[in-house]
Amino acid sequence: MSLETRCLVKLSSKNIGLAKKIAEIILLAGGFEIQKAADSRRPNLLIHDLIGQPGEELDTIQMLLETQRVDQVFLTGESPDADVLMKAMRIGVKEFFSQPINEKEVKNALQRFRETHRENSRLNTRKNGRVIGVFGCKGGVGTTTVAVNLATSFTRNDTEVTSALLDMNMVFGEIPLFLEMSPKFHWGEITKNTDRLDDIFLSNILEKHPSGVSVLSSPAHLNGHIEPTPAVMTKLLGLMRQMFDHIVIDVGQSTNDTALKVFEAADAILLVTTPSLPCLTNTSKLITSLKDMGYFNEQRLKVILNRYIKKGDISLEDVETGIGQEVFWTIPNDFRTTMSAINNGKPLFGIAPKATITKNFLELAGAFNEPEENKPPKKWRLFRR
Repeated sequence: MSLETRCLVKLSSKNIGLAKKIAEIILLAGGFEIQKAADSRRPNLLIHDLIGQPGEELDTIQMLLETQRVDQVFLTGESPDADVLMKAMRIGVKEFFSQPINEKEVKNALQRFRETHRENSRLNTRKNGRVIGVFGCKGGVGTTTVAVNLATSFTRNDTEVTSALLDMNMVFGEIPLFLEMSPKFHWGEITKNTDRLDDIFLSNILEKHPSGVSVLSSPAHLNGHIEPTPAVMTKLLGLMRQMFDHIVIDVGQSTNDTALKVFEAADAILLVTTPSLPCLTNTSKLITSLKDMGYFNEQRLKVILNRYIKKGDISLEDVETGIGQEVFWTIPNDFRTTMSAINNGKPLFGIAPKATITKNFLELAGAFNEPEENKPPKKWRLFRR
Protein backbone atom coordinates (compact mmCIF):
# COMPACT_ATOMS: atom_id res chain seq x y z
CA MET A 1 0.00 0.00 0.00
CA SER A 2 1.37 3.40 -0.96
CA LEU A 3 2.01 6.15 1.54
CA GLU A 4 -0.85 8.22 0.12
CA THR A 5 -3.44 5.58 0.95
CA ARG A 6 -2.22 4.78 4.47
CA CYS A 7 -4.37 5.61 7.46
CA LEU A 8 -2.79 8.26 9.69
CA VAL A 9 -2.84 7.29 13.38
CA LYS A 10 -2.19 9.61 16.30
CA LEU A 11 -0.99 8.00 19.54
CA SER A 12 -1.78 9.79 22.79
CA SER A 13 -0.20 8.25 25.88
CA LYS A 14 2.19 9.38 28.61
CA ASN A 15 3.17 5.76 29.19
CA ILE A 16 6.26 5.34 26.97
CA GLY A 17 6.22 1.54 27.22
CA LEU A 18 2.53 1.34 26.29
CA ALA A 19 2.95 3.75 23.36
CA LYS A 20 5.89 1.71 22.06
CA LYS A 21 3.87 -1.52 22.28
CA ILE A 22 0.88 -0.05 20.41
CA ALA A 23 3.19 1.46 17.78
CA GLU A 24 4.72 -1.97 17.13
CA ILE A 25 1.26 -3.48 16.64
CA ILE A 26 0.24 -0.65 14.27
CA LEU A 27 3.30 -1.14 12.09
CA LEU A 28 2.80 -4.91 12.01
CA ALA A 29 -0.85 -4.46 10.97
CA GLY A 30 0.25 -2.72 7.75
CA GLY A 31 -1.45 0.13 5.93
CA PHE A 32 -0.94 2.66 8.73
CA GLU A 33 1.33 5.62 9.37
CA ILE A 34 2.00 6.87 12.90
CA GLN A 35 1.72 10.64 13.16
CA LYS A 36 4.79 12.47 14.40
CA ALA A 37 4.56 15.27 16.95
CA ALA A 38 5.31 18.03 14.43
CA ASP A 39 2.83 16.67 11.86
CA SER A 40 -0.19 19.01 11.59
CA ARG A 41 -2.27 16.76 9.34
CA ARG A 42 -5.72 15.62 10.44
CA PRO A 43 -5.42 12.03 11.74
CA ASN A 44 -7.79 9.31 10.61
CA LEU A 45 -7.57 7.48 13.92
CA LEU A 46 -6.76 8.57 17.48
CA ILE A 47 -5.65 5.95 20.01
CA HIS A 48 -5.83 7.56 23.46
CA ASP A 49 -4.68 6.27 26.83
CA LEU A 50 -7.45 7.16 29.27
CA ILE A 51 -5.95 8.40 32.52
CA GLY A 52 -6.64 11.18 35.02
CA GLN A 53 -10.22 12.48 34.93
CA PRO A 54 -12.09 10.23 32.45
CA GLY A 55 -15.11 12.55 32.29
CA GLU A 56 -13.09 15.55 31.13
CA GLU A 57 -11.08 13.50 28.67
CA LEU A 58 -14.26 12.05 27.15
CA ASP A 59 -15.66 15.57 26.74
CA THR A 60 -12.56 16.50 24.76
CA ILE A 61 -12.85 13.35 22.62
CA GLN A 62 -16.52 14.10 21.96
CA MET A 63 -15.56 17.57 20.73
CA LEU A 64 -12.91 16.08 18.40
CA LEU A 65 -15.43 13.68 16.88
CA GLU A 66 -18.23 16.24 16.55
CA THR A 67 -15.96 18.78 14.83
CA GLN A 68 -14.57 16.00 12.59
CA ARG A 69 -10.99 16.59 13.64
CA VAL A 70 -10.58 12.83 13.63
CA ASP A 71 -12.51 10.03 11.94
CA GLN A 72 -12.49 7.52 14.77
CA VAL A 73 -11.18 7.05 18.32
CA PHE A 74 -9.90 3.97 20.15
CA LEU A 75 -9.42 4.11 23.94
CA THR A 76 -7.29 2.10 26.29
CA GLY A 77 -7.19 2.11 30.07
CA GLU A 78 -7.12 0.10 33.25
CA SER A 79 -10.59 -1.42 33.64
CA PRO A 80 -12.82 1.69 33.69
CA ASP A 81 -16.22 1.49 35.33
CA ALA A 82 -19.41 0.81 33.38
CA ASP A 83 -20.49 4.48 33.31
CA VAL A 84 -17.26 5.53 31.58
CA LEU A 85 -17.61 2.76 28.98
CA MET A 86 -21.24 3.69 28.37
CA LYS A 87 -20.41 7.37 27.81
CA ALA A 88 -17.53 6.42 25.52
CA MET A 89 -19.91 4.36 23.39
CA ARG A 90 -22.50 7.16 23.28
CA ILE A 91 -20.02 9.75 21.98
CA GLY A 92 -18.86 7.41 19.21
CA VAL A 93 -15.76 5.60 20.51
CA LYS A 94 -15.54 2.32 18.59
CA GLU A 95 -13.02 0.27 20.61
CA PHE A 96 -11.74 0.02 24.18
CA PHE A 97 -8.64 -2.02 25.05
CA SER A 98 -8.07 -3.06 28.63
CA GLN A 99 -4.52 -3.04 29.92
CA PRO A 100 -2.27 -4.96 29.67
CA ILE A 101 -2.80 -4.72 25.89
CA ASN A 102 -3.91 -7.81 23.98
CA GLU A 103 -1.97 -7.68 20.70
CA LYS A 104 -4.46 -9.76 18.71
CA GLU A 105 -7.41 -7.66 19.89
CA VAL A 106 -5.73 -4.41 18.83
CA LYS A 107 -4.59 -5.82 15.49
CA ASN A 108 -8.11 -7.06 14.64
CA ALA A 109 -9.59 -3.66 15.52
CA LEU A 110 -7.04 -1.91 13.32
CA GLN A 111 -7.85 -4.20 10.40
CA ARG A 112 -11.58 -3.49 10.77
CA PHE A 113 -10.90 0.24 10.83
CA ARG A 114 -8.66 0.03 7.77
CA GLU A 115 -11.33 -1.77 5.72
CA THR A 116 -14.01 0.71 6.77
CA HIS A 117 -11.71 3.62 5.94
CA ARG A 118 -10.96 2.20 2.50
CA GLU A 119 -14.64 1.72 1.70
CA ASN A 120 -15.53 5.22 2.88
CA SER A 121 -12.72 6.66 0.75
CA ARG A 122 -14.06 4.82 -2.30
CA LEU A 123 -17.60 6.05 -1.65
CA ASN A 124 -16.41 9.63 -1.23
CA THR A 125 -14.59 9.55 -4.57
CA ARG A 126 -17.41 7.93 -6.53
CA LYS A 127 -18.80 9.94 -9.37
CA ASN A 128 -22.26 10.30 -10.84
CA GLY A 129 -21.29 9.92 -14.47
CA ARG A 130 -23.33 10.71 -17.58
CA VAL A 131 -24.15 7.89 -20.01
CA ILE A 132 -24.29 8.92 -23.69
CA GLY A 133 -25.45 6.39 -26.26
CA VAL A 134 -24.40 7.09 -29.87
CA PHE A 135 -26.76 5.42 -32.34
CA GLY A 136 -26.67 5.46 -36.15
CA CYS A 137 -29.74 5.77 -38.35
CA LYS A 138 -27.99 3.33 -40.71
CA GLY A 139 -24.52 2.00 -41.44
CA GLY A 140 -21.86 4.38 -42.71
CA VAL A 141 -23.19 7.61 -41.19
CA GLY A 142 -20.17 8.08 -38.90
CA THR A 143 -21.48 6.67 -35.61
CA THR A 144 -18.07 5.42 -34.47
CA THR A 145 -16.41 8.67 -35.59
CA VAL A 146 -18.83 10.62 -33.40
CA ALA A 147 -18.43 8.26 -30.42
CA VAL A 148 -14.61 8.21 -30.56
CA ASN A 149 -14.14 11.94 -31.03
CA LEU A 150 -16.75 12.90 -28.44
CA ALA A 151 -15.17 10.63 -25.80
CA THR A 152 -11.65 11.90 -26.49
CA SER A 153 -12.85 15.52 -26.62
CA PHE A 154 -14.14 15.25 -23.05
CA THR A 155 -10.63 14.54 -21.76
CA ARG A 156 -9.07 16.99 -24.21
CA ASN A 157 -11.20 19.83 -22.84
CA ASP A 158 -10.30 19.04 -19.23
CA THR A 159 -7.59 16.63 -18.11
CA GLU A 160 -9.34 16.23 -14.76
CA VAL A 161 -12.41 14.78 -16.50
CA THR A 162 -12.61 10.99 -16.82
CA SER A 163 -14.15 9.39 -19.88
CA ALA A 164 -14.89 5.81 -20.97
CA LEU A 165 -15.72 4.48 -24.43
CA LEU A 166 -17.67 1.23 -24.96
CA ASP A 167 -17.96 -0.59 -28.27
CA MET A 168 -21.28 -2.43 -28.59
CA ASN A 169 -20.67 -3.52 -32.17
CA MET A 170 -20.28 -7.10 -31.04
CA VAL A 171 -18.95 -8.33 -34.38
CA PHE A 172 -15.82 -6.58 -35.66
CA GLY A 173 -16.13 -3.34 -33.69
CA GLU A 174 -13.83 -0.66 -35.07
CA ILE A 175 -12.96 1.50 -32.05
CA PRO A 176 -9.50 -0.11 -31.63
CA LEU A 177 -8.76 0.71 -35.30
CA PHE A 178 -9.88 4.31 -34.85
CA LEU A 179 -7.52 4.66 -31.88
CA GLU A 180 -4.69 2.37 -33.04
CA MET A 181 -5.06 0.08 -30.05
CA SER A 182 -4.53 -3.63 -29.51
CA PRO A 183 -6.58 -4.29 -26.36
CA LYS A 184 -5.72 -7.34 -24.30
CA PHE A 185 -9.31 -7.73 -23.11
CA HIS A 186 -12.80 -7.14 -24.48
CA TRP A 187 -16.50 -7.63 -23.73
CA GLY A 188 -16.02 -11.39 -23.42
CA GLU A 189 -14.15 -10.92 -20.12
CA ILE A 190 -17.17 -9.08 -18.70
CA THR A 191 -19.84 -11.51 -19.85
CA LYS A 192 -18.06 -14.61 -18.58
CA ASN A 193 -17.10 -13.03 -15.22
CA THR A 194 -20.22 -11.12 -14.20
CA ASP A 195 -19.94 -12.41 -10.63
CA ARG A 196 -16.52 -10.73 -10.35
CA LEU A 197 -17.60 -7.42 -11.85
CA ASP A 198 -16.51 -4.58 -9.56
CA ASP A 199 -14.43 -1.43 -9.99
CA ILE A 200 -11.11 -3.24 -9.51
CA PHE A 201 -11.93 -6.00 -12.01
CA LEU A 202 -13.26 -3.50 -14.54
CA SER A 203 -10.19 -1.25 -14.19
CA ASN A 204 -8.04 -4.23 -15.14
CA ILE A 205 -10.18 -4.99 -18.21
CA LEU A 206 -10.38 -1.46 -19.60
CA GLU A 207 -7.57 -0.33 -21.90
CA LYS A 208 -6.25 3.21 -21.34
CA HIS A 209 -5.68 5.26 -24.48
CA PRO A 210 -3.04 8.05 -24.46
CA SER A 211 -5.88 10.58 -24.72
CA GLY A 212 -6.97 9.52 -21.23
CA VAL A 213 -10.04 7.59 -22.40
CA SER A 214 -10.64 4.10 -20.99
CA VAL A 215 -11.82 1.71 -23.72
CA LEU A 216 -13.87 -1.49 -23.57
CA SER A 217 -13.69 -3.01 -27.03
CA SER A 218 -15.71 -5.75 -28.67
CA PRO A 219 -14.23 -9.14 -29.68
CA ALA A 220 -11.97 -8.95 -32.73
CA HIS A 221 -13.35 -12.17 -34.24
CA LEU A 222 -16.18 -14.68 -33.97
CA ASN A 223 -15.31 -17.36 -31.43
CA GLY A 224 -18.42 -17.99 -29.37
CA HIS A 225 -18.16 -15.09 -26.94
CA ILE A 226 -21.28 -14.51 -24.88
CA GLU A 227 -22.86 -11.17 -25.75
CA PRO A 228 -23.84 -8.81 -22.91
CA THR A 229 -27.41 -9.16 -21.69
CA PRO A 230 -29.62 -6.29 -20.48
CA ALA A 231 -28.91 -7.39 -16.89
CA VAL A 232 -25.14 -7.26 -17.49
CA MET A 233 -25.50 -3.84 -19.12
CA THR A 234 -27.48 -2.52 -16.15
CA LYS A 235 -24.82 -3.71 -13.70
CA LEU A 236 -21.96 -2.44 -15.86
CA LEU A 237 -23.39 1.04 -16.42
CA GLY A 238 -24.26 1.42 -12.75
CA LEU A 239 -20.65 0.65 -11.88
CA MET A 240 -19.20 2.87 -14.59
CA ARG A 241 -21.29 5.85 -13.49
CA GLN A 242 -19.39 5.67 -10.19
CA MET A 243 -16.01 5.53 -11.93
CA PHE A 244 -16.26 8.04 -14.80
CA ASP A 245 -17.63 11.49 -15.56
CA HIS A 246 -18.73 10.45 -19.06
CA ILE A 247 -19.49 7.02 -20.53
CA VAL A 248 -19.85 7.11 -24.32
CA ILE A 249 -21.34 3.99 -25.91
CA ASP A 250 -21.06 3.20 -29.62
CA VAL A 251 -24.36 1.36 -30.07
CA GLY A 252 -23.96 1.09 -33.85
CA GLN A 253 -27.31 0.33 -35.48
CA SER A 254 -28.41 -2.34 -33.04
CA THR A 255 -31.94 -2.33 -31.62
CA ASN A 256 -31.71 -5.59 -29.65
CA ASP A 257 -32.72 -5.84 -25.98
CA THR A 258 -29.26 -4.83 -24.75
CA ALA A 259 -29.22 -1.73 -26.97
CA LEU A 260 -32.69 -0.82 -25.72
CA LYS A 261 -31.38 -1.14 -22.17
CA VAL A 262 -28.70 1.43 -23.08
CA PHE A 263 -31.43 3.76 -24.40
CA GLU A 264 -33.35 3.28 -21.18
CA ALA A 265 -30.33 4.04 -18.97
CA ALA A 266 -28.76 6.80 -21.08
CA ASP A 267 -28.85 10.43 -20.05
CA ALA A 268 -28.59 11.31 -23.74
CA ILE A 269 -29.16 9.35 -26.95
CA LEU A 270 -27.31 10.85 -29.91
CA LEU A 271 -29.02 9.76 -33.12
CA VAL A 272 -26.49 10.26 -35.93
CA THR A 273 -27.77 10.99 -39.43
CA THR A 274 -26.57 12.69 -42.62
CA PRO A 275 -28.32 15.06 -45.06
CA SER A 276 -29.41 12.40 -47.53
CA LEU A 277 -32.91 11.15 -48.29
CA PRO A 278 -32.36 7.50 -47.24
CA CYS A 279 -30.77 8.57 -43.93
CA LEU A 280 -33.46 11.11 -43.13
CA THR A 281 -36.20 8.60 -43.93
CA ASN A 282 -34.60 6.10 -41.53
CA THR A 283 -34.13 8.82 -38.91
CA SER A 284 -37.80 9.75 -39.05
CA LYS A 285 -38.82 6.11 -38.66
CA LEU A 286 -36.44 5.60 -35.72
CA ILE A 287 -37.67 8.71 -33.91
CA THR A 288 -41.25 7.48 -34.30
CA SER A 289 -40.28 3.98 -33.11
CA LEU A 290 -38.36 5.24 -30.09
CA LYS A 291 -41.26 7.53 -29.25
CA ASP A 292 -43.75 4.64 -29.47
CA MET A 293 -41.52 2.51 -27.21
CA GLY A 294 -41.28 5.26 -24.63
CA TYR A 295 -37.63 6.20 -25.22
CA PHE A 296 -38.42 9.49 -26.89
CA ASN A 297 -37.74 12.53 -24.77
CA GLU A 298 -36.76 15.87 -26.22
CA GLN A 299 -34.14 16.30 -23.49
CA ARG A 300 -32.62 12.84 -24.05
CA LEU A 301 -32.96 12.09 -27.77
CA LYS A 302 -30.69 14.45 -29.70
CA VAL A 303 -30.22 14.39 -33.46
CA ILE A 304 -26.63 14.85 -34.69
CA LEU A 305 -26.41 15.88 -38.34
CA ASN A 306 -23.06 14.64 -39.60
CA ARG A 307 -21.34 15.72 -42.85
CA TYR A 308 -23.39 18.89 -42.96
CA ILE A 309 -22.84 21.29 -45.88
CA LYS A 310 -24.42 24.71 -45.40
CA LYS A 311 -25.26 25.18 -49.06
CA GLY A 312 -25.95 21.54 -49.85
CA ASP A 313 -28.93 20.09 -51.70
CA ILE A 314 -30.78 19.50 -48.42
CA SER A 315 -30.94 22.46 -46.06
CA LEU A 316 -31.05 22.32 -42.28
CA GLU A 317 -34.68 23.41 -42.40
CA ASP A 318 -35.47 20.58 -44.82
CA VAL A 319 -33.84 18.11 -42.43
CA GLU A 320 -35.86 19.32 -39.44
CA THR A 321 -39.08 19.32 -41.42
CA GLY A 322 -38.41 15.82 -42.67
CA ILE A 323 -37.67 14.28 -39.28
CA GLY A 324 -40.11 16.41 -37.31
CA GLN A 325 -37.54 17.47 -34.74
CA GLU A 326 -34.87 20.11 -34.27
CA VAL A 327 -31.28 19.15 -34.95
CA PHE A 328 -29.24 19.31 -31.76
CA TRP A 329 -25.82 19.61 -33.40
CA THR A 330 -24.33 19.79 -36.88
CA ILE A 331 -20.88 18.43 -37.72
CA PRO A 332 -19.28 19.93 -40.83
CA ASN A 333 -18.38 17.77 -43.78
CA ASP A 334 -14.59 17.27 -43.78
CA PHE A 335 -13.99 13.96 -45.49
CA ARG A 336 -10.23 14.38 -45.95
CA THR A 337 -9.44 15.19 -42.28
CA THR A 338 -11.81 12.55 -40.96
CA MET A 339 -10.41 9.79 -43.16
CA SER A 340 -6.85 10.83 -42.35
CA ALA A 341 -7.63 10.47 -38.64
CA ILE A 342 -9.25 7.05 -39.16
CA ASN A 343 -6.44 5.74 -41.38
CA ASN A 344 -3.81 6.90 -38.89
CA GLY A 345 -5.69 5.50 -35.90
CA LYS A 346 -5.93 8.84 -34.12
CA PRO A 347 -8.68 11.10 -32.82
CA LEU A 348 -9.19 14.26 -34.87
CA PHE A 349 -7.17 16.46 -32.51
CA GLY A 350 -4.21 14.13 -33.04
CA ILE A 351 -4.26 14.81 -36.79
CA ALA A 352 -5.63 18.32 -37.18
CA PRO A 353 -5.96 20.13 -33.82
CA LYS A 354 -6.88 23.45 -35.48
CA ALA A 355 -9.38 22.08 -38.00
CA THR A 356 -12.96 23.31 -37.84
CA ILE A 357 -14.30 19.78 -37.36
CA THR A 358 -11.92 19.19 -34.43
CA LYS A 359 -13.06 22.39 -32.74
CA ASN A 360 -16.65 21.36 -33.44
CA PHE A 361 -16.23 18.16 -31.40
CA LEU A 362 -14.57 20.05 -28.57
CA GLU A 363 -17.55 22.42 -28.52
CA LEU A 364 -19.95 19.47 -28.55
CA ALA A 365 -18.19 18.00 -25.50
CA GLY A 366 -18.32 21.42 -23.87
CA ALA A 367 -22.07 21.63 -24.48
CA PHE A 368 -22.56 18.52 -22.34
CA ASN A 369 -20.45 19.99 -19.55
CA GLU A 370 -22.30 23.31 -19.53
CA PRO A 371 -24.86 23.62 -16.70
CA GLU A 372 -28.41 23.62 -18.08
CA GLU A 373 -29.29 26.92 -16.43
CA ASN A 374 -26.41 28.65 -18.24
CA LYS A 375 -27.51 27.61 -21.71
CA PRO A 376 -29.29 30.24 -23.80
CA PRO A 377 -32.88 29.64 -24.94
CA LYS A 378 -33.37 27.21 -27.82
CA LYS A 379 -34.52 29.93 -30.17
CA TRP A 380 -30.90 31.17 -30.23
CA ARG A 381 -30.14 27.93 -32.07
CA LEU A 382 -26.88 27.54 -30.13
CA PHE A 383 -26.20 24.10 -31.51
CA ARG A 384 -26.17 25.03 -35.18
CA ARG A 385 -22.79 24.87 -36.83
